[in-house]
Amino acid sequence: MSKYDTELNDFPSIFSLKGKVVVVTGGSRGLGLHAASGFLQAGCSKVYITSRKASACEAAVKALNALPNLAPGAKAISVPADSAKVEGVEHLLKEVAKTTDHVDILFANAGATWGEAFDTHPDSAFAKVMDLNVKSVFNTIRLFAPLLQKKGTVADPSRVIITASVAGLGVGSLGKNATFGYSASKAAVIHLAKNLAVELGPRHILVNSIAPGFFPSKMASELINLSGGVEAMEAKNPSKRLGRPEDIAGLVVFLSSRASSHINGATITVDGGEVLARGGMAEAMQEDDAKAKL
Repeated sequence: MSKYDTELNDFPSIFSLKGKVVVVTGGSRGLGLHAASGFLQAGCSKVYITSRKASACEAAVKALNALPNLAPGAKAISVPADSAKVEGVEHLLKEVAKTTDHVDILFANAGATWGEAFDTHPDSAFAKVMDLNVKSVFNTIRLFAPLLQKKGTVADPSRVIITASVAGLGVGSLGKNATFGYSASKAAVIHLAKNLAVELGPRHILVNSIAPGFFPSKMASELINLSGGVEAMEAKNPSKRLGRPEDIAGLVVFLSSRASSHINGATITVDGGEVLARGGMAEAMQEDDAKAKL
């Protein structure tokens, strides 16, 4: 019998993350917080939550540690840091390394957007979005690679998950609130994940990206409102709803578990099929601009 002729005799643990150590950037709210909740409830022992604001990190950690079904000793840990700057990522690494000698899962989720018409789109805004959404993602993965390599094996590789967006797959919000930098940055990290999958795969680190559609959140709320609100967005989605917390939590747990140990360099879209049905946001923004001119 070859090493490939094994039977599936341990299915109950196929999605378990028992004892895993996770770092979640941009983890104090939105998709990062949903993911952190999933990680903890799937059995992770330590989930480090980082974002720029200390108060937001503390509030998130308090909520996570109050979840009712955590494993004994499992905990979320607050590590405030400004991931937009390499010095901030270095600080994050230093603080995390004080309480763990390895990291099993890195969820690179920190990000920002900026809406502005093409003719008045400021250079500073484009640079800010690209710095946080692309450069800081690369720096975070690069600096955490030694801790990710520490316990990664062929049978049980470490994981990196990058939050991209359907904005990086299709034409997104145009018009007076265009997100040119955001869309370009998300296309960039999708391709970055593919390059890093090839680079880090031999080091027993798998790298994948996720491309969420619209989830009601602080960052998405303005675009949702400009598109007619939640009900209008739901009507345009083939699945007739927007994203829910469990959609993100379930996906990142899957991508971190033994169930996905042969997935590397993939981009998984979680949008109910909206990007395939576009139109979508591009049509909505053009309609809003047309109405504004009447």
